[in-house]
Amino acid sequence: MTEASTWTALRNAAFRRLWLANLISGAAITAHGTAAFWVLNSLNKSDSTLLLSLMATVSSLPFALFTLPAGAIADLVDRKRMLCGVSIWQAAVAMGLALLGFVHLLSPYLVLASAFLFGAGFAFGSPASSAVIAEMVPAKELPGANNLSQLQMNVAGIVGPALGGILIPLIGANSIFALNGMAFLLVLAAILLWKRPRPQSHLPLESFFESFITAIRYVRYTPGIRIILARSAIFSFFISIISALMPVIGLEELHLEPANLGFLFTSMAIGSVISSIFIIPWARSRYSPQRVTTYADSALVLVCLLMAVIRWTKLFLVVAALAGVGWTLASTELWIAGQLAMPDWARGRMNATIIMVSQGATALGSAVWGVAAANFGFVYPFLAAGGLAVIAMIITRLPAYRLSIDFTQDLNLEPAPVSIFGNNPPRLSGPQEGPFSILTKFQVDADRRDDFFDLTGKARLIYLRNGAYGWHLKTDLAQPNRFEMEVIVPSWAQHLRQRERMTKDEMEIIRKMYSLHRGPNPPEESTALHLDKEVLARKPRSEY
Repeated sequence: MTEASTWTALRNAAFRRLWLANLISGAAITAHGTAAFWVLNSLNKSDSTLLLSLMATVSSLPFALFTLPAGAIADLVDRKRMLCGVSIWQAAVAMGLALLGFVHLLSPYLVLASAFLFGAGFAFGSPASSAVIAEMVPAKELPGANNLSQLQMNVAGIVGPALGGILIPLIGANSIFALNGMAFLLVLAAILLWKRPRPQSHLPLESFFESFITAIRYVRYTPGIRIILARSAIFSFFISIISALMPVIGLEELHLEPANLGFLFTSMAIGSVISSIFIIPWARSRYSPQRVTTYADSALVLVCLLMAVIRWTKLFLVVAALAGVGWTLASTELWIAGQLAMPDWARGRMNATIIMVSQGATALGSAVWGVAAANFGFVYPFLAAGGLAVIAMIITRLPAYRLSIDFTQDLNLEPAPVSIFGNNPPRLSGPQEGPFSILTKFQVDADRRDDFFDLTGKARLIYLRNGAYGWHLKTDLAQPNRFEMEVIVPSWAQHLRQRERMTKDEMEIIRKMYSLHRGPNPPEESTALHLDKEVLARKPRSEY
């Protein structure tokens, strides 16, 4: 993509305002993080190692708890209002922390509690934030908008920690907390100025419970998503040692002053920028996604070994930059693979699921590495993390475990037409009534039964992940070459959603399954309404 196309999205006034507000707010957030680390270390010198490592845990834990419900909510409510509420929440938390500091009521546990509350705000805002960018800019500008968003985060990651380190001795940590609160108000203003068009839909919205259950079912019946989640969890657990222990080493082993602690984070962000601008395009043009992640993980193993032994500040800053390079390279490749493995209709909830799993693994890893460092020092945890990463790299390359992400290169999840399900589907006055069974009868040659079973097995996953809650394949005992496939949906609206959710890859599987039918006419389709409730609601007369 050319430079002009990358910057084109900034011509959009709504996106430009939000991008600038997020740039300022991002710098304030990372400065806030540097100040919070410093305050936590100052308040409790005797037990600072565990408390500082717990900072990463309490910041990540809300993503494991709230992101999936937040993703479901983001698909049901006005995302603009949701983001406004999140911005107000974040501003209130930052201002409250500043006020407690100014009146000398801060304690280590209040700092950790504020980190948890911040994490809760980010967890609720992340799914909606990912979705509104696609709403603000046209599809042709979306890649450039994503690049600009990555650039904004990396620049904020460079400026914020350095700014925090410089401002702590000048104005104090409490003032930095207050500035962060005011920066959230800039984001709020940018969102309020956005004139969001009302989305049009021909189908009733799913309830929160339906949306939540749909996300769970999609993960359960989509092997590709489970691979992405497994890889994200492994990577996040391993890499969490850097975010959890690097600042602790800076304070306790390198004896850094506030400014230098900020530069430690800045060095890592510089590595991320180098990776984003130069290394990622070069690597992706030459190697498969699986190989790129292997190289990135190898670099991070080297980082763990070096962080275990290096205690010279300047060299440690170089290692931190290398950590940023490897971290960004691996996480970007996993994120791209995730986007390629999910259809548009499930993108919000699947992104929320990936975030939830990644942050949950980060929270667990941070706690594990923090406890290990508090009991055994810094060397052994880093060596253990490096060893576990090597084992994980070997496992992901073994065919038996099928954890390679190269499968995403062959996917085509663009929406597809659904005429194959019947040209004249029944019209119902009450679309929420149900459940319903969608019945399809096939006649298959004996020598094609195995092929038919293979395809129906794949079709089962398609129906179940797209909205069905039951699937059965039956055969006629008198005529074993005749089959009936039953797909059970909870409501007619869910059946209509299922028709809309089909992708080109899924439709190709369905077409192949239909092509094995050898009857004189196309497969016979019918729709049946379940009457169990009506029967059970009647009081049977006693026959005794």
